[in-house]
Amino acid sequence: MKSYDRLVFELSREGRKGYSLPKSSWKASLSSIPGTLLRKVPLPLPQVSEPDAVRHYTCLSGMNFGVDNGFYPLGSCTMKYNPKVNEEVASLPGFASVHPLQPEDTMQGTLQIYHELCRALSAITGMAAFTLNPFAGAHGELTGLMVMRQYHMSRNDMKRTRVIVPDSAHGTNPASAAVCGLQVVQVKSTADGTIDVDDLEPLLDDTVAGIMMTNPNTLGLFETEIRRIAELVHACGGLLYYDGANMNPLLGKVRPGDMGFDIMHLNLHKTFSTPHGGGGPGAGPVGVCEALAGYLPDPAVVQDDDGRFHIVRNPHSAGRISGFMGNFSVLVKALAYIRTLGRGNIRMAGPLAVLNANYVKESLKDCYRLPVDRICKHEFVFDGLADTSSGITALDVAKRLLDFGFHSPTIYFPLLFHQSVMIEPTETESKETLDAFIDVMRRIAAEAASDPDVLRQAPHDTPVRRPDETLAATHPVLRYKI
Repeated sequence: MKSYDRLVFELSREGRKGYSLPKSSWKASLSSIPGTLLRKVPLPLPQVSEPDAVRHYTCLSGMNFGVDNGFYPLGSCTMKYNPKVNEEVASLPGFASVHPLQPEDTMQGTLQIYHELCRALSAITGMAAFTLNPFAGAHGELTGLMVMRQYHMSRNDMKRTRVIVPDSAHGTNPASAAVCGLQVVQVKSTADGTIDVDDLEPLLDDTVAGIMMTNPNTLGLFETEIRRIAELVHACGGLLYYDGANMNPLLGKVRPGDMGFDIMHLNLHKTFSTPHGGGGPGAGPVGVCEALAGYLPDPAVVQDDDGRFHIVRNPHSAGRISGFMGNFSVLVKALAYIRTLGRGNIRMAGPLAVLNANYVKESLKDCYRLPVDRICKHEFVFDGLADTSSGITALDVAKRLLDFGFHSPTIYFPLLFHQSVMIEPTETESKETLDAFIDVMRRIAAEAASDPDVLRQAPHDTPVRRPDETLAATHPVLRYKI
């Protein structure tokens, strides 16, 4: 019996054909294509039957891991289950077939969704206005920083070129600032894992454009001095930027605008329904306070007194950051998610995420080192095993988890700890799932003491064992060679 987890090239036999394409309506001939673009040698594609092709791809799909087939506690990424009804809504013909160049009169429903989602996100976050145009979180960060720069430049405040970033920040924060042409200045954390206000104060002067933060931070800890930080940054003329990657635990409870933030982005593909991962699609809407609304990138959607929706452009905007107006299907899913939950139920997401995280943390802190022992929000960070005598690393623990059907948490981030293991259960996981995860984590800790080689050689039962990651990075194999 054939093994269909083998590459289709190995099943290839001359003359076999596994597809049937409809006749093309394209009238152009090959003669109209420049010779430099034409392939001189036929592409060496495998020749297999349709059953072989179907079995091959079905087998490959079974090797993938996602929230639909297992617990995915990837910290700072909110890998939670997302309702399938939102996928169905986004695939309705009126949404799936809309063309971005249609006249406004023929796409009033589409523009209404854009407008309503902006209003909903403003209500949830405490921001005055939103743009939905950015394609992802990092794209949103860049857009927000462009708004920050545009604001300072419009006031002829050209020397504000420094952005303060905590040492616990997401890696995209300093990267986005650098891409925007801003100088990154790091502020340290205290022993309790939050921003050191005493270290921040000397950094504040008239060259500071703003500070980038997420609250709760990447340790899952709420920045209790946020009001004081906002006062200090605003006093020196800077702005506060909120990285919305960690918005999940705050839904319906706390609003970044009320904390004093002026600009923020949201990851719709984390907090508001679209399944996260796999390279996309994503969406990173950017919200701003009232004073910055005129600097949001073009285009925007407004509603006239007669109820009609129109696309408008602002001469003071930070420019245009996407081809049209964002990833529309992602926007539809986000609005469907918000409307389904409603004002009352959306308030439950944050507290449940916090409850789950603290339950797992308290259940494991006797066998994994907890460097900051305080109530967390949506996620928490261990610093490896409590018993380090066996030399077992965070990587060994993560690899062993795969044998039990759980995806690995984030490891070696944040960089504040040598053996970071960042765990985010999310609000969508049941107590039974969390208990199973806790039992496995405790079993792994016991194995580290009694039989550490089991962890060092893990995983044992996955399609791919432990690859040489250094070799893979320095000598990648990017194609199949016959």
